[in-house]
Order: sequence, then structure tokens, then C-alpha cells
Amino acid sequence: MGYSLGFDGGGTKTHCVLLDAKGAVIGEGLGGPANPLRGGYDAALFSLREASEGAIRAARIRSSAITGVCAGIAGAGRRSVSRRIMVFLAQEFPTALAQVTTDFEVALEAGAGPGPGVVLIAGTGSVAYGRNAAGETARAGGHGPWVGDAGSAFDIGRQAVSRVAHARDADAHVTMLAEMIPSALDCPDWDELMVRIMKNPDDVFPKLFPVVAAAANSEDSAAKEILFTAATGLGNLAMIVIGRLGMKDEEFPLVKCGGVFGHSEMLDTSLGSVLAAGASRARISRLEISPAIGAARMAARLSESPSQSASHGA
Repeated sequence: MGYSLGFDGGGTKTHCVLLDAKGAVIGEGLGGPANPLRGGYDAALFSLREASEGAIRAARIRSSAITGVCAGIAGAGRRSVSRRIMVFLAQEFPTALAQVTTDFEVALEAGAGPGPGVVLIAGTGSVAYGRNAAGETARAGGHGPWVGDAGSAFDIGRQAVSRVAHARDADAHVTMLAEMIPSALDCPDWDELMVRIMKNPDDVFPKLFPVVAAAANSEDSAAKEILFTAATGLGNLAMIVIGRLGMKDEEFPLVKCGGVFGHSEMLDTSLGSVLAAGASRARISRLEISPAIGAARMAARLSESPSQSASHGA
């Protein structure tokens, strides 16, 4: 009996799932962030090892029994990243066929299987990815925090800090965020907050999304504007992909995935309006299963078709 191991490694956490030959989940494990472009390779590889050891331990099997491994990693669209992760997988699982792909590809697999569909991811970063009935694929976003990632938790937090900073400079009306942000991060003042941002922005900005959502619920105008802009940006990413693939008038699953969704009624409602206006026949839903399961299913297919074994990204 062969076993299939799948990873979903993002900017916040890593989830690993182990499937048996019948496709049932028999083990799961968690690790820290696994995007090597944001946290470095040492941290990413440690997270992958931590998550896989947890899944294997829970399943009570030997790693040598694993026949297929697929790692969906944020940042793996770059060849240098996918190659480095592939070397790691070959060392950790020498008896298995391995594949490295992106986190959005395994999310699409989890949400739509091998058929047509679009996945919209908004967590630490943001990206839209889709595949049409002809097998053509397209992507929008996923360019990192300083270039893109519109509507991500990082972008929302950055926008919030920027709004407060500009208001303080101009002695303008102080938004609720001015008091809520330092308190949420246990910072004594804004000077200390700036120091933390310069040291590690990934440890500050994504954590502020719940703060912005709470302020918006209390009718703070700045927070509401930030969330509306985020929803518009995310909707635009999805519509770019849908347009490129010629799917605007077709029926297909459009799956939302990531920690930004389901925590702000305003953002979810605004995004829903954008998507409904641009793709009225899309079946919009939240991803119900972990992208790691999609990765494990891809690993199972890899074991069945060894010629497909490869390290690749999009």
C-alpha cells in the first residue's frame, strides 16, 4: 500500500496531509511559515520537516512507505525556489516520487480538481489562478508585498498604518486605528511600532487585519475604505484571470481561500458584488478542504504516472 504526502506552505503556516491508497486522510501536521522568499530557506525547510513529521507520526507509518510527495509552496513559481525545495524533498523522502508546485495550484486542485475553475487566495499574500476547459491556465497577482498582493492581510495592515501615519503628520482627524493598532500589537507607542516594522514587517502588518475589520464594524471610515479597496483589488485579480481564460460567460467553480475571507462581512460582501457583476455564472464558495489535500491528491496521481515527476512552478 502506498501513501501520498501533500504540503500547503504559505507565508503564515504550513499544513501537511498524509493520504492512504484509498484517498483517506490518516495523518496531519502543522509547521510555521514556508515561503523562503520571505522567511529564508532555513525557516521554510524547518517548517516543512516539522509539518511532515507531525503527519507521519499521527499516521504511525514509516516515511519509507510514502510513494508520492507534492509540495505546494508560496514562492515556488520561481525556479530557484522549486529546485531548492525539490532537493529537500529528495533527501527527506528518497523512496518517493516528488513534485514541487505553487500554493495556488494545490488550492485549485482542492477546490476544482483537475477540471476548470478559479481560485482566489488572500492570506499573507494574494493571487488568483485559474484553468479553463481547454487546460489553459492564467495567473494574476502573487508578486510579493512591495509590488502587489492587493487585498492581502499584509496589504490591509500596511494601508492601516499608512493612514494613521499620514493623519498624524497632518494633524488630521485621528481614526480609531490610531489607538487600536499599538494596543493590538502590545506596543507602548508608535515609535516602537515603526522599529518593529523595520525589523520584520511580516510580523506586524498581517496581524493588523482583524484590527481593521473590528474598526470597520465600529463604522470607522478609514477602516471601511481600506476594506472596500481590498475587496476591489481582490475582485480585479479574479476578473483578470477569468478574462484571460475566456470564462466570463461560463459556469465554473470560483473558490476563495485564505485567512482574509470569512472575518469581515463588509469585505466579503463587497467582493461578492464585484465577482457577481463580472462573472454571473461562477459558483462562488469558500474552499472547504485544505489545499494540502489537493497537494496529496496530486502526489497520488504522480505515483500512478511516474513520468510526470518534476519540479515546476507557474
